[in-house]
Amino acid sequence: MRIAHLCLSCFYIDGYGYQENELVRQHVNDGHDVLVIASTETFGTDRTLTYVSPGRYLGTDGAPVVRLPYRKLGPHALSKKLRLHPGVHRLLDDFKPDVMLFHGLCGFELLTAARYRRAHPGVHLLVDSHEDRNNSARSFLAEYGLHRGYYGPILRASLPDIDKVLCISIETMDFVEQMYGVPRPMLEFFPLGGVIYADDEYLERRARGRRACDLDERTTLLLQSGKMDGAKRLLESLDAFARTPGEHLRFAVVGSLAHDIEERARAAIAADRRVSFLGWKSSEELKDLLCAADVYVQPGTQSATMQMSLCARCAVVLHDVPSHRPFFVDNGWLIADPSELTRVFAQIRDQPERLPTLSARSQRVAERLLDYRVLARRITDGPTPRVDVAAGR
Repeated sequence: MRIAHLCLSCFYIDGYGYQENELVRQHVNDGHDVLVIASTETFGTDRTLTYVSPGRYLGTDGAPVVRLPYRKLGPHALSKKLRLHPGVHRLLDDFKPDVMLFHGLCGFELLTAARYRRAHPGVHLLVDSHEDRNNSARSFLAEYGLHRGYYGPILRASLPDIDKVLCISIETMDFVEQMYGVPRPMLEFFPLGGVIYADDEYLERRARGRRACDLDERTTLLLQSGKMDGAKRLLESLDAFARTPGEHLRFAVVGSLAHDIEERARAAIAADRRVSFLGWKSSEELKDLLCAADVYVQPGTQSATMQMSLCARCAVVLHDVPSHRPFFVDNGWLIADPSELTRVFAQIRDQPERLPTLSARSQRVAERLLDYRVLARRITDGPTPRVDVAAGR
């Protein structure tokens, strides 16, 4: 099967473990002929947003990548919001896909994909969405100028040619329905996923990760990761951990520290020898560390690493929001407020015997919802039986 991944409304970053990478990689591994059509937006060596030159090359996920420039319609700041690119229809004509997955709802070239599908009715067009109130339309101008005034009409004009809109969370489903007027039956829950490990690979990764952190078998490792700003509630996690004495407890911070919390976070980390700041890690290193961890902590805004942690069999401490509930089946702790962290950390310290049971429950959640092998097949084989996301079953 020929599958075109259109990453023109989001970045495509070589060498990372984002959903776009994992789906492309899995489709290549499954033997499909895959093409990535992407903008020039990516991350630089300092992991900040940057732009590369247009061109064609073999990507790190095993598929050819074609990088297209923005059409020059005024300043670059405007062009990167309008998201018009030359040559998309020509690329589709040359590649002749059986399936198109358009990543992200917000961009002009969705009309091009819809026009191609209209001319080739046997082709399937799926669109995925990561948009919600936490990351999109956060100002009056963004909501009414871009989302309601520009992206919304483009999406609605394309709907007759779209098979499904795949949403990564319940909040995304609500946002897409309310902001853009997409009928609920067109929306399908399609979470960010992860790689499910066989027992031998999991144990190998766990041993390697724990050696890297110099941990013995009796030590309980808590881990929090991501681009840490105030909304991630890292400072609250570190404060609660400092209030939880216990020589067999360790806390690892993986990722980057935003300027608004960096000074305070580094001071808190330095003040507790049980806490380590490991910095940014590659996708493979992060997977090892997640397997090494016993509990993944996410008391603030969402991160794709949470789903990876479930695949790595971590118990979880999660902020009690609708988008987390499908992944919670008594496999850790849901908290309404970071003030509850001290109580939760004390329970983790005092009841380590519970952790293997919680780990097994997380593994079952991951196998049911998050396996990228299954998610990739949903793109090519059609939808799986509907998941009751509200109940988490």
